[in-house]
Amino acid sequence: MDCVPRISRAQVYDALSSMANIAGYRAVIEAAGHFGRFFAGQITAAGKVPPAKVLIIGGGVAGLSACGQARNMGAIVRAFDTRAAVKEQVESMGAEFLTIKMDESGEGAGGYAKEMSPEFIKAEHDLFAKQAKEVDIIITTALIPGIKAPLLVLKEHIESMKPGSVVVDLAAESGGNIETTRPGEIYTYNDVVHIGLTDLPSRLPTQSSTLYANNVSKFLLSIGEKDHFYINLDDEVVRGSIILQNGKNLWPPPPPKHHATTTKAPVVKKIEPKAVDHFRETMKSAMIYSGGLGSLVVLGAVAPNPAFTTMATTLSLAGIVGYHTVWSVTPALHSPLMSVTNAISGITAVGGLLQMGGGLYPSNSVEALAATAAFISFINISGGFLVTQRMLDMFKRPTDPPEHMYLYGIPAAAFVGGYIYAMAKGYPEIHQMAYLGSSLCCVGALGGLSNQKTSRLGNSLGIIGVGSGLVATLGMMNPSAEVLTQMAAAAIGGSAIGTVIAKKIEITDLPQLVAAFHSLVGAAAVLTCLATYVHDFPSFATATDANVIKTALFLGTFIGGVTFSGSLIAYGKLQGLLKSSPMLLPGRHALNAALLAGNVGAMAYYFLDPSMAVGLSMLGTTTALSCAMGVTLTSAIGGADMPVVITVLNSYSGWALCAEGFMLNNNLMTVVGALIGSSGAILSYIMCKTYVVFLRR
Repeated sequence: MDCVPRISRAQVYDALSSMANIAGYRAVIEAAGHFGRFFAGQITAAGKVPPAKVLIIGGGVAGLSACGQARNMGAIVRAFDTRAAVKEQVESMGAEFLTIKMDESGEGAGGYAKEMSPEFIKAEHDLFAKQAKEVDIIITTALIPGIKAPLLVLKEHIESMKPGSVVVDLAAESGGNIETTRPGEIYTYNDVVHIGLTDLPSRLPTQSSTLYANNVSKFLLSIGEKDHFYINLDDEVVRGSIILQNGKNLWPPPPPKHHATTTKAPVVKKIEPKAVDHFRETMKSAMIYSGGLGSLVVLGAVAPNPAFTTMATTLSLAGIVGYHTVWSVTPALHSPLMSVTNAISGITAVGGLLQMGGGLYPSNSVEALAATAAFISFINISGGFLVTQRMLDMFKRPTDPPEHMYLYGIPAAAFVGGYIYAMAKGYPEIHQMAYLGSSLCCVGALGGLSNQKTSRLGNSLGIIGVGSGLVATLGMMNPSAEVLTQMAAAAIGGSAIGTVIAKKIEITDLPQLVAAFHSLVGAAAVLTCLATYVHDFPSFATATDANVIKTALFLGTFIGGVTFSGSLIAYGKLQGLLKSSPMLLPGRHALNAALLAGNVGAMAYYFLDPSMAVGLSMLGTTTALSCAMGVTLTSAIGGADMPVVITVLNSYSGWALCAEGFMLNNNLMTVVGALIGSSGAILSYIMCKTYVVFLRR
């Protein structure tokens, strides 16, 4: 297992990374246990306590794990690594990245650093000598395969540290990065506690066993099917880890072609600062703003009516709010935030409700499609919020004080009750103000899920926002008793199914359940667009905004199709129903280009021929082509990257919701869609930065 190649596809089998992750975490815990002060700073009546300063040398899995844990405990964290690519990874964990002004790369084979030149090592020692005088704790994690661990912290560095300082050497078993380390021992030298333990993963036995069992089982499943194993020696993961086959020694494996070594001595040169062309940078920024403001002038010139301008204004402002809401999200809350945005995107139920009619049951195809869209949206809403709650419960400790979240039913009841009373009194603007309150609660939900302390409040605000938005939609429609009964049946039935699924699913399967629920959002968007096209078709010949509505219908159908099929593929890979390895179809780029061209052609024909038959045919065509695109695009991505894929698809569904808002002239759908679209895009970016170390493995 320790010979599994450290490549992106094999990260789920990477036992070394699993153990290094635990070792980095435990190193911080051991250091805290021997350090005589708080990690986090405090200001009390008894005096001010400065935060501990921690230096972590090495930015691999263990180093990043140590960075995250020390930062979570409130320390000021600094980190150093010879590989420039580690800088973003360190900074994403909240640590400061230290650099040396020498142009020499430390990138080595298999995700490790390589041995550096004497000049670079001297510069390192100078940096560590300065840092040793300032920091309270040093944790070293530097290893180079096949040779003794590099000596980074010298005896004189230790002697310059403050009394009571702590050093932890994770490379002790391989010779140590610290000159004064004693492998396997904890002792004090010059009032500095030295921790040279070589069994840190074993000091978290339950966690180590769980992760290692997962590595082994996933590896075995990757080389076999249900009833047999297939040893494919052309697979670099299998070939790299196999030792014997039928008595034949296959070790060592042939070196990978892309890891060919060179005998050239490392070239060391000082980095000359590049001259910055301030005029060019400012001009570039000015052109971006010119393009953005100019596009508004163009939209104003082609706007068909005041409603379009108002909706565009709503979209822009909501998009800006969504953009700025999630930047501060902590890595631990990525999945809950992804889940709550998925639940909020179930506001697609509004589009279904607006098209429902008939009586106790639908009376035509439009009403049937709308009822189906509302029904599956309610599955997503109830299941999504419950999944978010279960995810947040994973962070709850037995010693935490009671939260009494049920008390947030008071503002919910006051808001909904006040709206119903005002509606009964005949106040005409109360519906839009209720939509505003619903939208603000959805903003609060995204903001709340960005922070651990407010995450449960965020989930409650999301429930209030979606619930009040649905109530306001019903108040605006004022449906008959029979139609209201039909709506209640769709809501109760869908919510019951979503609740049962979310409660029965295993806690380890919650991320993939988010993907499964999210596919329902895409399906609801497609159904609502089809129903709206049939419903509004008679007005297309005379309406001034017909082209805007038809564009929104087509784009909503296209995005909904990609979201639907892509989410199902993501669910299949995370659940183990499909192979997690990327399915790289031959000519896949040409295939995707052809599918995109087919959608463009369908859209052109859709606008050229105004008949209903052609319009429905082209919407059906783009549904099929976009679903195929969702399959081909998502299948080409490995299972370990599916959380990011789900977040991207969540962003797509937000823009589909915006399209529905435009075609139905509904502010709530436009605002919530813009929030989800923009915040989902930013969350995708943040997740990519945070998980970049695992993607590299």
